[in-house]
Amino acid sequence: MKLSFHGAAGEVTGSCTLIDTGKTKFLVDCGLFQGSYFTHEENYEDWNFSPAEISFVVLTHAHADHCGRLPKLFADGFRGKVYCTPATRDLAELIMLDSAKLIKEEAEKKGEAPLYVENDVYGVLALFWPIDYHKKMKLASDVELNFYDAGHILGSAIAELSIRQGLKKKRIVFSGDLGNPPAPIVRDTEFIKGADFVVIESTYGGRIHEPAELREQMLKKAILESVGRGGVLMIPLFALERTQEVLYELNHLSETRQIPKVPIFLDSPLAIDAVNVYKKYFDYFDEQSRERMSSGDDLFKLPGLTLTRTVEQSKEINKVPPPKVILAGSGMINGGRMIHHLKLYIDNPKNQLLIISFQAEGTLGRALRDGAKSIGLEGEKYRVKAKVSAIGAYSSHADQPKLLHWLKKISRPRPQLVFINHGEEKSSLMLEAGVKEKLELKTQIVEKDKAYEI
Repeated sequence: MKLSFHGAAGEVTGSCTLIDTGKTKFLVDCGLFQGSYFTHEENYEDWNFSPAEISFVVLTHAHADHCGRLPKLFADGFRGKVYCTPATRDLAELIMLDSAKLIKEEAEKKGEAPLYVENDVYGVLALFWPIDYHKKMKLASDVELNFYDAGHILGSAIAELSIRQGLKKKRIVFSGDLGNPPAPIVRDTEFIKGADFVVIESTYGGRIHEPAELREQMLKKAILESVGRGGVLMIPLFALERTQEVLYELNHLSETRQIPKVPIFLDSPLAIDAVNVYKKYFDYFDEQSRERMSSGDDLFKLPGLTLTRTVEQSKEINKVPPPKVILAGSGMINGGRMIHHLKLYIDNPKNQLLIISFQAEGTLGRALRDGAKSIGLEGEKYRVKAKVSAIGAYSSHADQPKLLHWLKKISRPRPQLVFINHGEEKSSLMLEAGVKEKLELKTQIVEKDKAYEI
């Protein structure tokens, strides 16, 4: 049996792992490579396998770096099933349709053919086959799947694969993206009892987050600072999980009167649609959030909140005098409506940009987080005079201690080998050092397109 990694090797985007059992070929995830723009050249490269020969895809969750190339896979001949949780199916539809729109816009600007079109999204959606957590399912004569809750975003899953090789079975566990408990809304990450091989993400493999309990207070501080200065607080957000968490905590801060009533704008049609999917699947919430939703408490609604779907509504935000709070995409500021707000407000020292999401190398968000003094926005230069701050505790990815704790629980049997992927080189190396020193497990940091025999 062979594993090969065709993305998320030495980087955090483009997750795509091929498993060839000798009888069956299938993928775990099929995500977009993301950088300063959506039409990243790596997305256009030829596959190192035949899409038509792929029997099925196991999709761990709905972030674009895990599901975003599925429509291209379909366009290039894939006709197998896509297995995921029900919530992932609905969220993936939103993400892929949004990606198709952005890809089309960028391709037109560059005079290129789009990576895929909307019809490809609908084509692959017809192949989705939802499976809930803890429902074992036989996917092929030699492959069985069981999903566990990863606690990362709504519907995110750890994939436990049991693969028959002759008279024996090998258990391979894919962590997907592991969550950062305790977090509002989603349940805590589940543990796996045992595995022969593990593929683990390393997004924050070299980091220790601030305590999760501090994030609401740090958000409160940023709001009070901005209100006190009469400024604009801009928070770039991913549409999935981060938006819902921030709304949840703004709701709590408002209900407990820890922040004054201030105009708050959720300026993202995708995030608004994602909130509605969250409400549909509140049975997936943690116990406290589930009970509040069942009693009629809308966790995502608060005084002063305005949802802006249309471009015209977004432009109206500029007419509202500060102080105000703007929540908008994209999370890495590599597109979306946040770009337009930065053009208006980044050069004013009264304003603040609060970064609470992971920022990949090459993105505008990463440059700002790292202290850029000036930035280019749609062909024009802007001086960065606004305060730029960051909160790591909002990350929906586990940090090194939590990754090691999750891996330590896999003890009956202990893994023969741990593959480390989905991380920039430094993060993967630091996680590898931790695994070797504290768990004494054999590791392999994966290389792109390299096949590993197991």
